[in-house]
Amino acid sequence: MASNLFKTDIKAETGMEWEEWIQTLDEDHATSYSHDGLTAYLQEVHAASDKWAPLIAAMYGQKLGRKPVGQTAAVGFNIGVRKTVAIPREQIWSYLLSPAGLKLWIGDISSLPLAVGSEFKSNDGTTGKLGVVKPYEKLRMSWQRKDWDTPSTLQIYLLSSSKGKTTVSFHQEKLEDLYMREMMRLHWEKTLDILIQDNTKERDLHSHP
Repeated sequence: MASNLFKTDIKAETGMEWEEWIQTLDEDHATSYSHDGLTAYLQEVHAASDKWAPLIAAMYGQKLGRKPVGQTAAVGFNIGVRKTVAIPREQIWSYLLSPAGLKLWIGDISSLPLAVGSEFKSNDGTTGKLGVVKPYEKLRMSWQRKDWDTPSTLQIYLLSSSKGKTTVSFHQEKLEDLYMREMMRLHWEKTLDILIQDNTKERDLHSHP
């Protein structure tokens, strides 16, 4: 099942409706291609971009009944991104709840009351509600962008290890399709990169007065 977001974006960026892509590939007898084979075919014959060729191939494969990566019966499409850094867990937790940190994983919002049941809405329309709050360890919430039809479940974990290292993990479930999964994978990877960059600067600033 293709989400409305996918249908809107594929039309805007490729000039063709998703239904047109399906019809074209059916006419091309593309059902016999593997995922990699269809990706290459889309690039060579239909000039699909590096972004869209594998996405179209995967979405078409799903339509044919192939199980896509990142989908489970229990939570639908999900994505997990994590990195381990030499930064104390307490520093990262405080950063996540600062205006700069909140902007990374919610959007432009001044503060977030740390209580189960607290609801939030950013200036760009991202909404959600906290379901689990374990200070310095875990946040679990509903999380929905304004152009999404249904909410996802987002969990943020901070896991301490030896020598002051922390593993930061973003795990998101109940995404509508593999396109949304790919978009959120890119989003959380970028979020982690910025989070680590900002916290490394903060750590170095305090360690070298």
